[in-house]
Amino acid sequence: MSRAHLNKDPDEVAAMFDGVAKRYDLVNDLLSLGRTKAWRTAATKIIAPAPGMVILDLAAGPGSSSEPLHKAGATVFATDFSEGMLAQGRKARPYLNFSKADALNLPFEADTFDVTTISYGLRNTADFDKALVEARRVTKPGGRMVVVEFSHPTWRPFRTIYTKYLMRLLPAIAKKTSSNPDAYIYLAESIRAWPDQAGLAAHMEKAGWSGVTWKNLTFGVVAVHSGIKG
Repeated sequence: MSRAHLNKDPDEVAAMFDGVAKRYDLVNDLLSLGRTKAWRTAATKIIAPAPGMVILDLAAGPGSSSEPLHKAGATVFATDFSEGMLAQGRKARPYLNFSKADALNLPFEADTFDVTTISYGLRNTADFDKALVEARRVTKPGGRMVVVEFSHPTWRPFRTIYTKYLMRLLPAIAKKTSSNPDAYIYLAESIRAWPDQAGLAAHMEKAGWSGVTWKNLTFGVVAVHSGIKG
């Protein structure tokens, strides 16, 4: 997969993530300009995990996003559709509950979770509108969805710099450090092709989520969107 598009082949995407699973956290650090941990902390505060909560973490990868939710006492279901990611997660964080799941056809009953969340994975689904609808199905009435995703920097000078970094510097770094540089190029292109903050909010509202808000992190490099199941 060399070019990003919004009609993604699930097998190709899964194979790509299988290939980068061992260095997935490094990939995110490169894409985030080293801000991964700070963004995860901010997202965790918005999710506000607590004992007694049941949380579904979609596209959880090796469990980096699930771990702080688990440590806060919530019951967390860490899911992914990449076998490589799941294997890496079970090795690195054996105390988490990992399972394979397709975000477009979740193996859970309706009205199950207090919070459904997905970090940096919604844009990689074959049909993210369907994923938003499916997430709503499995979330309890009054429950929330929290989407953490790379977005569009709001300050024009920084947006120009970041876009150049994504499309020029990151691929150059990938070619020197990764055995699968095309994966990095795909991830960079998928970020550039993704809707902006208001655009994603509109898609969430269309999927049935209400009261959709978002919080920009690092000038909008990442946005954390939240919606409520009415």
